[in-house]
Amino acid sequence: MEQLSVQRMLGTVRKLAGDDYTGRRVGTPGGRDAAAWLAEQLRELGAEVELVSFPVAGVRELYDTPVLEWSVGGQARRLEHRREFVEHLASAEMPQPHTAPLTADADAADVRGRWVLADAGDWARACSRAEAGGAAGVLMARGTDAEGWMPKMIAGPATRAVPVIGLRTDLHRHLADTLAHTAVQVTGSTPLRQVAVDGLNIHARLPNAAHHTPEAGPGRPRVLLTAHYDGVGDDPGRRLPAAADNASGVAAVLEAARVLSATVTAPLDLAVAFLDAEEAGAWGSAHHARTLPPETAVINLDGAAQLHQAASVEAGGPAHALLATLDQAAWLTAVPLRAGAMASDNRRYAAAGLAAIGIGMGMPGYQTPAETPERVEAATLAAAARLLTATVWLISCPSSA
Repeated sequence: MEQLSVQRMLGTVRKLAGDDYTGRRVGTPGGRDAAAWLAEQLRELGAEVELVSFPVAGVRELYDTPVLEWSVGGQARRLEHRREFVEHLASAEMPQPHTAPLTADADAADVRGRWVLADAGDWARACSRAEAGGAAGVLMARGTDAEGWMPKMIAGPATRAVPVIGLRTDLHRHLADTLAHTAVQVTGSTPLRQVAVDGLNIHARLPNAAHHTPEAGPGRPRVLLTAHYDGVGDDPGRRLPAAADNASGVAAVLEAARVLSATVTAPLDLAVAFLDAEEAGAWGSAHHARTLPPETAVINLDGAAQLHQAASVEAGGPAHALLATLDQAAWLTAVPLRAGAMASDNRRYAAAGLAAIGIGMGMPGYQTPAETPERVEAATLAAAARLLTATVWLISCPSSA
């Protein structure tokens, strides 16, 4: 384990979270440039590397900063995007700000041409009424994370026929109280569209240290280490670095692959996949999973930035033996584990009938501007890389278990 380099992993996180890659959203120049850089890192390990393109549909693209403002008695208040309001992923596209009176959904007899303030927790019904009545749009209540941000997403429900804007819960309540005794004018825009793009997976076969060749052989265990490298992408005028989700996971997998390719001498078919379009619905892993031999054991790492009490682990498919090996590796490396939901690429591999495990070790600032490299803990990166390395070692040398 002494060959693991925390500084190298931190450097990978900083590189991927840098300005040049613009949040690494699938289908963007920044995402493609990040893929090219990662492919080169794997080639330097002696790996056989293939970049595989695949189509991705329905990606939400925010192409301008949305607007939300209200006016009461001639006094206007302009709200801050992603702090006080956010575009809803089901929103219809409305590029230019539109001003109209606000009405409360529960009280309105006629919503035509008006913004509708949806009852808390009932935005879908309000949308249906707004669509049927020709409303200008819908304002719904939306919570924030612990740091006051509204995380960004780029995959969601079907698009509605009206603009939909999420308003911070306390402001939604304030607006409802205000509307009860005075008129309110609302101005809003939702410059949000759906785009079809091409994703780009990076598949690599690592050399075996005994022969310095990536060739597979009969009877060798097959292990695939995976992590998605894409993020949700920058907002117009605002960085979303995606350092924890999932530059941290990529850094740990890359470092584990570096050590394993140089040190494992037992027969082993070791592969790495850096996956695209996880944030858009795990398209990259879905595309990859169907191409793999059925005996492949998959370990997916999504988030290695801030380990608290224990790493979250989810097993799927015929993963009993793989999970037992991971548990032994955790004991050997003093990395605590606990069962937890990991809704990431591991589920696509498990759905394809493969033994698949998903591991998560924290994502501070998840999908917000606060997800910076400074918040990725060196100790967590080290724990993740140790755990991956030990697990693969035990798979390659079962007699040492």
